[in-house]
Amino acid sequence: MGLYTEMFLTFAKIGSFTIGGGYAMIQMMEKEVVEKKKWLDHEEFMDTLVVAQSTPGLFAIDMASHIGLKLKGFKGGIVGALATALPSIVAILLIAMFFQTFKDNVYIEKIFMGVRPCVVALILAPCFNMARKAKVNKKNWWIPLASALLIAAWGVSPIWCILAAGIGGFIYGKIKI
Repeated sequence: MGLYTEMFLTFAKIGSFTIGGGYAMIQMMEKEVVEKKKWLDHEEFMDTLVVAQSTPGLFAIDMASHIGLKLKGFKGGIVGALATALPSIVAILLIAMFFQTFKDNVYIEKIFMGVRPCVVALILAPCFNMARKAKVNKKNWWIPLASALLIAAWGVSPIWCILAAGIGGFIYGKIKI
C-alpha cells in the first residue's frame, strides 16, 4: 500500500470518529501518527498541534493537512484534509436526508443524551495529555487556568490570551537568558 493510500485510510478513520470536534481527535491522531505509523515524533506532533491551533479553519483538518504536507508535500496536505473531512461530509448529508424522519424519535434523543457526556471526556482527556506534554507544572499551572477562566467566565477572546502568553513567554525567555 502506498503512503497516499495509507494516509487517506488513516485520516479517514480519524475523521470518522472525531465526535465532539477537533480536540476530541488529538489522542487518536497522536496514537496513529506518532505511535503506530511513526510518521512524526512527539515533539513534531506537538509543534504541528501548535501550528494547527494558530491557523484558521477546522482543527482536525488543519492537523491532517499539516501532517500530510510534512509527509508528502502539497498533495499529501490535500489527501490529509480531504480524508479527514470526507466522513463528516457523508454524515452531514445522511443526517440532512433523514433528519425530518428521526428528529422527534425518543430513542434517538436518548442515544444523544448518552453520547454527550462521552464527548466531554473525549475533549478533556487530550487536555490533560497536552498539559503533561507541554510541561505544565507547579510553576506555570496558573497560565492555562487563568486563560480558561478569562475565556469561559469573562468572554475574553482566545486571541488575547494567546498573544499575552506569547509575549509573556518571550519576555520571560529574555529575562531568564
